[in-house]
Amino acid sequence: MSALESSAHASLMNGVYRYQRHIYDLTRKYYLLGRDRMIAFIEPASGAVLELGCGTGRNIVLAARRYPEARFFGLDISSAMLDTAAFAITREGIASRVKLAQGDATSFDLGELFGSRAVDRVFISYSLSMIPQWEDTIAAALTAIKPGGSLHIVDFGPQEHLPRWFKRVLRAWLASFHVSPRDSLREVLESTCQHRGASLSFETLYRGYAVHAVVTLPTT
Repeated sequence: MSALESSAHASLMNGVYRYQRHIYDLTRKYYLLGRDRMIAFIEPASGAVLELGCGTGRNIVLAARRYPEARFFGLDISSAMLDTAAFAITREGIASRVKLAQGDATSFDLGELFGSRAVDRVFISYSLSMIPQWEDTIAAALTAIKPGGSLHIVDFGPQEHLPRWFKRVLRAWLASFHVSPRDSLREVLESTCQHRGASLSFETLYRGYAVHAVVTLPTT
């Protein structure tokens, strides 16, 4: 995004989540499906992990519990969400292993924000569907990953095996929150992997309600 577009999107997200952030985790657990499954596949050992669109910090907290030797970075464009994430991380007692920063997931400087040249894992949980230039986020994420590292994504799928009325109602409701499922995600990832010599694992979950993708970069 341009600086102006990024500022406008930050303002939009702050407006959307200024109050919702207080009930976000309680309500989203019923329809942001597959997040814990994604976390179980990260397996960073003692490496560094970046979440793009970290929101309330819910995923980082769970991942930090599961992988106590790893370090975590969280990036979000919404300062309101980052306030909630910082509180959750401090309450969990993991502040020494987690660093948060405000920034645009489509274009960021890992060294400037976190003092790190590259990370072992990046994960993106239900954020691509809220980022207008979401393809740029995928490119930025892969640029931040070390050789042999991986990008993990979970988000809304095309709902191809669900009733048409359900898909229609779901998408209308999601649009009210500025969420748009990325139906071309698989094609974009396949093209990206071909260009980079990376491998792709792509699963549809819950009859197409969600998708789980893992892009693994070559070691050299």
